[in-house]
Amino acid sequence: MASLSSSLPLDPAPPTAQLDTLVSHLLASKRSLSSIEQVWQANELVTSARKSLETSVVTSARTSFLRHGISSQLLTLDQILLKSREVENEGAKEYSEATRTLDIANQRLKTTLDGLRNTIVEAHLRPNVQDTRTLLDFVDESGVEKLDVTTQESIKAANAAHEEFAETNRTFAKDLERVRKQLTVSQQRTLETVIEGNGDEPQHGSQSDLVIPETLSDMEDRAKDMADNLESLVKHFDLCVTAIKHTEGGGDAARRITDDLPVGMDVGQYSVQAPSEPISDEEKKEMMEVLENDAHQVEDVVMEIRDSFTAMETLHTLVSEQISTLEQEHASIISAFKLLEEIGARLHPFISQSEIFVMRWDSEKSKIDEHMEELENLSSFYDGFLSAYDNLLVEIGRRQFMEQRMEKVVQDAMIKVDKLYEEDLEAREAFKKEQGDFLPVDIWPGLTDSPLRFEISIANNGDRRAPEISKSVIQNAIRRVRGRG
Repeated sequence: MASLSSSLPLDPAPPTAQLDTLVSHLLASKRSLSSIEQVWQANELVTSARKSLETSVVTSARTSFLRHGISSQLLTLDQILLKSREVENEGAKEYSEATRTLDIANQRLKTTLDGLRNTIVEAHLRPNVQDTRTLLDFVDESGVEKLDVTTQESIKAANAAHEEFAETNRTFAKDLERVRKQLTVSQQRTLETVIEGNGDEPQHGSQSDLVIPETLSDMEDRAKDMADNLESLVKHFDLCVTAIKHTEGGGDAARRITDDLPVGMDVGQYSVQAPSEPISDEEKKEMMEVLENDAHQVEDVVMEIRDSFTAMETLHTLVSEQISTLEQEHASIISAFKLLEEIGARLHPFISQSEIFVMRWDSEKSKIDEHMEELENLSSFYDGFLSAYDNLLVEIGRRQFMEQRMEKVVQDAMIKVDKLYEEDLEAREAFKKEQGDFLPVDIWPGLTDSPLRFEISIANNGDRRAPEISKSVIQNAIRRVRGRG
């Protein structure tokens, strides 16, 4: 409102015209006093915002405390999960290595069995048997099949143990992710609200970045300005009443106009019912100048109060939204805390799963190692069988060679014996011719006997001779034996 120092001198007006002007100003001033409703509401908004600030402080403190505690617990649980996954990965690595070694052993045994299956037994070894047989026909495959079944059972049991343990870890990780996601959602809500309120992204997305304190300060300043403006309107109203009361015929008009003032409105020292105090013409003139100047600003002041109230309503809405965000964030933190409690209730069984898995895996690994040893023993035995068959062929070749050498020695010996026999026979005949006429027949009964005849025969004729295996078969067997080292 304008002050006395800014007023301009006015020309005196007729009493009737002056009264009409004062009444018009008083009516306008009376209407302006209805702004008290907005001032009251503004005070209520400030009170509400102040309570919201108190609530936000408590809620933020609780939320921050829970968030810090939950984050700390998550770090601990992450370490537990990490250790559990290390056990899982180590078991998976050992399982993979065991299955790889088993595959190698199985392939070796398969290759050996294929070698037995593809090796046809020489027919000359079994001359009385007509059907063709392989080395595999001399092997009891039921043991191999049984070993394969038990090995597969151990592998399935080990794989099941690993899958169950891995699923336990996955479930635990999902539970932790649910808690972490709940924390992220609450932080995102706060961040979005702060950005909407400030227009800029804060340095830290936490409750401390909320603008409720700044908003409350702004609202308090606006409420004070509104109260100051209302006070100026009241003073203007008082001045109008005083001016009318000092104008001829204005007392009744002032009483009629001021009968129904807004509830709670106090016109202060310039009460309508109080008798007017005498003032000089100079004082009245100055009063009229101030009154006339202020009358032109009443509407602007009312609009200023209204605009301030509208701005306060907007600020209060922002405060309400941020309080709602805080409550939602707190609810999210509570939900995260409850999820954490559920995880805590399952923590001991989860930790026990690592021990259970290790015991199950050690048991199955021991069985797999036993099966591995059996596979290797079978492979070694069947490899030995296949090698022994080749060595058998080589041995038959050796025996054939030795029999041939002995027969050659016998043939050579018989030729020499026969030659000696003929020489002996000729010598005897010559002796008979020369001395036989002189010697009586009965002087020596053996005088006329023929020379002794020697024969070389197989002493153990009941034993079998080396079978007639072709040289090419024997040579191939020799190459295979040498190839094995």
